[in-house]
Amino acid sequence: MPEGDTVWQTAKRLHTALAGHVLTRSDLRVPKYATADLTGRTVLDVTPRGKHLLTRIEGGLTLHSHLRMDGSWKVYTAGQRWRGGPAHQIRAILGTADHTAVGYRLPVLELLRTTEEERAVGHLGPDLLGPDWDPDRALANLLADPDRPLGEALLDQRNLAGIGNVYKCELCFLLGVTPWLPVGSLPADRAAALPALAKRLLEVNRDRPIRATTGRRGQDLYVYGRAPRPCLRCGTPIRVADQGDGSRERPTYWCPTCQPGPAPARTPRAPLHGNSPAAERSRPRLN
Repeated sequence: MPEGDTVWQTAKRLHTALAGHVLTRSDLRVPKYATADLTGRTVLDVTPRGKHLLTRIEGGLTLHSHLRMDGSWKVYTAGQRWRGGPAHQIRAILGTADHTAVGYRLPVLELLRTTEEERAVGHLGPDLLGPDWDPDRALANLLADPDRPLGEALLDQRNLAGIGNVYKCELCFLLGVTPWLPVGSLPADRAAALPALAKRLLEVNRDRPIRATTGRRGQDLYVYGRAPRPCLRCGTPIRVADQGDGSRERPTYWCPTCQPGPAPARTPRAPLHGNSPAAERSRPRLN
């Protein structure tokens, strides 16, 4: 799943290609908006909000999209072949004289009034890469439910926006606790360090094509996707188990030595998911 840094990259590329230019082609392949025509309007900006994308268009309109598991936006120059997937997976096309942005497999696509953007993103907590970032508020949100497992709390975009499953696992490793530790049991010094650490991880990766948390070439991540290989710190085999609130289970990786605390008694095999660890490390790029 694209995380906050990937969505930030996507917004940057879309903004560079579209902002300030008049749309010469508009095709929203969602029944509700099949007759909507945005041609002749100027794209004002493309802004990320957590894992959401807001494409603001002249006339007080915003095209809201969310990539979820495998959605993507690709940008093509005039005459360039589209390679993002088969035509039936295309959900949106926004074209200017020089570039065409094509949205593939977008599970969320809606056209709304810019004044109504809060209806789509108003539930989100402080954005780790946004101008509204507030570390104190983010921490207060996380601690509001002290019995909730830390991993689940980090994925809840109402607490802080931008963390996905990769960063959840890596943050818990860097904090030295398991993702199953109740948030309220997190030592005070580590809780205080959490917001800044999360922001730092996303900031240093937002301009990289390959996500990395270790600083080691060829060994990009500490735990995510590494089971049952040895921990980079202590050599203990990395473990994996599913974690979720019942609505969705996610493969969760941890080192049982470097991350003491509650964890499943035995490690069940994680189910196959649409994105491999390599795919989650290497972002979808806009060509």
